[in-house]
Amino acid sequence: MPGDFSCVREKGCACFTNACRCDTMIKQQTAPRNGVFGVANMKNEVFDMPYIAVSTSAILSEQQKDALKAALGERISVIPGKTEAKLMVDIADGHTMYFAGEKRALAYVDVKCFGTTEFAHKKAFTEAAFAAVQQTTGLPQDSIYLTYSEFANWGTMGSMK
Repeated sequence: MPGDFSCVREKGCACFTNACRCDTMIKQQTAPRNGVFGVANMKNEVFDMPYIAVSTSAILSEQQKDALKAALGERISVIPGKTEAKLMVDIADGHTMYFAGEKRALAYVDVKCFGTTEFAHKKAFTEAAFAAVQQTTGLPQDSIYLTYSEFANWGTMGSMK
């Protein structure tokens, strides 16, 4: 597929003949794979590192944090192309949190993903994440909030992809 690829390492590289061996990330919008777009390298591997930040007023033990990380890692796979193997999770507990002007027991989950995902997959993950946070923190679902952000660009390995 000459012309579909562009090597970021060197001009005249064999990327244009699909024989590149430099394994450099390239900027190529892949066709949707199970509804997920991503950036591929020459081996057509999609780089889909989701990031999930959980902030909560609950104080969690290390075992609870590990259990929450594992549950989110398992549940991220409901989004096609996302796996625990590429998931980054940030759990921050013991936060003072306010809602509607009052100090409350709360949790906020912020999911960031490279590429786009169909609504049905985001909804399925949201419901699974709510269950995981509720089970780990003991907070009722009306005290848990989640946002899901999608990005066309993602910085990794020293460059913007």
